[in-house]
Amino acid sequence: MELGTKEIMEIIPHRQPFLLIDTVQELEPGVRAKGTKCVSFNEPYFAGHFPGQPVMPGVLEIEALAQLGAVAILSKPECRGKTAFFASIKSAKFKEKVLPGDVLTLEIEIIKQKGPIGVGAAKATNQKGKITAVAELTFAIS
Repeated sequence: MELGTKEIMEIIPHRQPFLLIDTVQELEPGVRAKGTKCVSFNEPYFAGHFPGQPVMPGVLEIEALAQLGAVAILSKPECRGKTAFFASIKSAKFKEKVLPGDVLTLEIEIIKQKGPIGVGAAKATNQKGKITAVAELTFAIS
């Protein structure tokens, strides 16, 4: 199942300029998702992070992964219309800088869920196949 921006916005509440995933190529509702973020030089954060040496903030990589996780969990029929909020970020590591022109492959697997609380193992990889970020993300559905 492949989703574009319109379909993504039907599942999660995020909108520009804070919608940080462009497409979802693979989706198993409640189980896993794989998507992309095309990092453009026109991203608003590059104006100040850092002038003359633009780097995508790591926290926004984590947010992109969390948004993909929200698509995975909120695409379950019983979760439609709800919102997934951050509960915690564990073991976040940033391994490579993300620069304008990079295309990130985002992946998340829901590894645990009990009631409205769940955990996802997340990873971002650049177009060269190098891991840029990893984290364990805990969410609460409301």
